[in-house]
Amino acid sequence: MKRTAMITGSFDPVTSGHLDLIARSAKMFDEVWVVIVANTEKKSGLFTPEERLALMEAAVSEIPNVRAMVYGGLTSDAARQIGASVIVRGARNATDYDYEYTLSLIMKRFAPHIETIILPTSPEYAAISSTYVRDLLKYGCDLGDAVPDGCREQMLAFMEQKKL
Repeated sequence: MKRTAMITGSFDPVTSGHLDLIARSAKMFDEVWVVIVANTEKKSGLFTPEERLALMEAAVSEIPNVRAMVYGGLTSDAARQIGASVIVRGARNATDYDYEYTLSLIMKRFAPHIETIILPTSPEYAAISSTYVRDLLKYGCDLGDAVPDGCREQMLAFMEQKKL
């Protein structure tokens, strides 16, 4: 039986911490789907859902059992669509853990057959967040190790287009 997991988030933009979580999950499951949530209630993000998908696909291109998609509905519906029985979430600190734990309890109400695994962030990525990366991009700072090499140039090109 194929073990399929999904990792959800806005990924606006993808960070090295996200990629680390994805790569670690890919070692545990036969297939990992990165589901980019297209939140219809949020009016704006730095990157469009299509740009976030392109960045994610570039970031995970070296991991053969990882796929990415944009989804605008319920997480439980996305899980059913792709056949995922597990949702993997990352937690950088206790606040993140509490939030993710609460989400896992809500998910159990929608889809009792789906388990949630909360993985602690690798220490070297604990201070990296999408907000941090957006600030680096906004102010033209060096991205350093905050974003995956596989999507760095594309991310900078998208930013350059936004300045027009």
